[in-house]
Amino acid sequence: MNDLTDNKALAHLLKYDSITGRLDATVELDGDNIVVNGKAIRVLEERDPANLPWGELGVEIVIESTGRFTKAEDARKHITAGAKKVLVSAPATGDNVATLVLGVNEGTYDPATHDVISNASCTTNCLAPLAKVFLDEFGIERGLMTTVHAYTADQNLQDGPHSDLRRARAAAVNIIPTSTGAAKALGLVIPELVGKLDGYALRVPVPTGSITDLTIETSANVTVEQVNAAYKAAADGPLKGILKYTEDPIVSSDIVNDPHSSIFDAGLTKVIGNQVKVASWYDNEWGYSNRLVDLTEYVADRL
Repeated sequence: MNDLTDNKALAHLLKYDSITGRLDATVELDGDNIVVNGKAIRVLEERDPANLPWGELGVEIVIESTGRFTKAEDARKHITAGAKKVLVSAPATGDNVATLVLGVNEGTYDPATHDVISNASCTTNCLAPLAKVFLDEFGIERGLMTTVHAYTADQNLQDGPHSDLRRARAAAVNIIPTSTGAAKALGLVIPELVGKLDGYALRVPVPTGSITDLTIETSANVTVEQVNAAYKAAADGPLKGILKYTEDPIVSSDIVNDPHSSIFDAGLTKVIGNQVKVASWYDNEWGYSNRLVDLTEYVADRL
């Protein structure tokens, strides 16, 4: 692991979490290592990824989760350092980047040519299965989405300077409209939807647990029952483990620590004429982390 934070802080934050609670494992410090249940994890402190000893350590896949190296040329510094593949835990830009959402487009991955792979964003991982099911079953002419999203570390705890003047405001006491690239990024995952979707985010005072609302215009005549049936079939079939279907009247705290990318809420489906509104919950931290692990395994199986 490579992190500029001192090992004592890293070990403490691994052991204790405000949302998931205390880790069910022993966590100790041993020199440059953090030891978890007796397994030593070496911790490096290198600012330049190109200087990391990945080749010497036999590291084949690097998960780039600093948020600082999302451009392909920067992420490829890990390749220079000896790794074979780099998985970026955020939207990534640049030449020959594979943006993959499991359950939707992982089949486009080419191990021979893709060395930088983006796991997209947590919102795209929720939105893509939601859009794919509807597109495949009924077709999409155009649509608008809103994600009601938990606040993140990019926001301010108290009012203060920020490049986004809305995010400059105190996160825990405001509903904060801001941008999301999820709708446009969806075109990288589902090319048929390029230019057909747009939207924004509403950051709200919860630490995790979000919901995506998608309003679609379709040329098909559909009913609420038909729409819900399509999502239930997908959740029980090809998208099992990615998409979850529920008819319970849940709230955001009910999906915290749920590993699914997208939790379809059948009770929120609405139809008026050729407009359809569907909604899906997601734990923007835990659900996304589970997909990142799954994607790492997917790439590792194809080295």
